[in-house]
Amino acid sequence: MPAHPDNAKPHPGEIAALLRGNLETISAWSASPDARRLRLHAAVIILGAGCYGAAMGWWRDPQQAVYVAIKFPLIILLTTAGNALINGMLAPLLGLNLPFRQSFATIVMSFTVTSAILGAFSPLIAFMVWNAPPLSAQTPALPAYNLIKLAHVAVIIFAGTMGNTRLYQLLVQLGGRREVAFRVLCAWLAGNLFLGSQLSWILRPFIGSPALPVEFFRAGALHGNFYENVSRTVMQIFLND
Repeated sequence: MPAHPDNAKPHPGEIAALLRGNLETISAWSASPDARRLRLHAAVIILGAGCYGAAMGWWRDPQQAVYVAIKFPLIILLTTAGNALINGMLAPLLGLNLPFRQSFATIVMSFTVTSAILGAFSPLIAFMVWNAPPLSAQTPALPAYNLIKLAHVAVIIFAGTMGNTRLYQLLVQLGGRREVAFRVLCAWLAGNLFLGSQLSWILRPFIGSPALPVEFFRAGALHGNFYENVSRTVMQIFLND
């Protein structure tokens, strides 16, 4: 059988259509996943998240920028792959009959949107870092450090929100019911946040501390976990009160 013309080769304007949220086109792509399109989306994730990671780590050291440019897209790709099976099983259980390949394709597309937005913000973050005071042992308490951290939080939240908004719209298009789409989205988000936060803990640092050497992994990367750290921080806050 001849290949379907829409799947034979990724259209040059595919990423633009994905960012615009052309639901009919996107739902057709998800229904018939294509290896070439998947490679294109993976390339956007690597490039977009990698550029943002480089801008994030640059303030500490050029070598840190290289490390974070590798780690940031790696977290996204590992989260997608690590939760692929459970996310594929959750959709039918929650009322949305999606084949495994289709559920995987929809999640990859949402991360593609997120990564493309992160990549678009990377020049602005790099400009902010370029104009910030050098990161030294004395600067973490200064307003510049807090401002850059807040800027990262704001950009990542914005990019993630846009990616998941596209995902929700696509799930509504595929399932036809908003309540079902919302349940599936929440279940997928819970799993992705659970794995993604732990991977971020293992792959730290990102900005890096000037008091510690530049390194890809912390020496105790596999000791403890993200949730223990959050619990300990909350307990310290209440104990100090």
